[in-house]
Amino acid sequence: MAGLTLAQARTIIASAFEEASRLQLKPLGVAVLDDGGHTMAFERQDGASAMRFKIAHGKAYGAIAMGLGSRTLFERAQAQPYFISAMNALADGALVPVPGGVLVRDGDGALLGAVGITGDNSDNDEKCAIAGIEAAGLVADTG
Repeated sequence: MAGLTLAQARTIIASAFEEASRLQLKPLGVAVLDDGGHTMAFERQDGASAMRFKIAHGKAYGAIAMGLGSRTLFERAQAQPYFISAMNALADGALVPVPGGVLVRDGDGALLGAVGITGDNSDNDEKCAIAGIEAAGLVADTG
């Protein structure tokens, strides 16, 4: 596969919102980044707060920048807080190391991008990211 397409990014967002509705979650913001960390698409549901873009982007960007899902970055931040703090400083404060940032891979394991979701609790954000990625026929990588 050449890379993540805009159509796939839109499917990820729509499907993540469907999952949020099914789970009756708070309003979400969803960012989809390509494998270079560039924003391909972002949407926020009605009622989502103003910081949702930066938080969703930070979850996805941290995953791309470090090559690890943000759940793993969260665990690493607990074990090595100075390291993650230093990485966040190097990234100009753009890392948000809590669950909800999920890497997107193709069926062969190639990295295509990442999805960052915020708005509910981090575990639910991650569930919606996984649902969106899988609905697009891609592989979600939380680690």
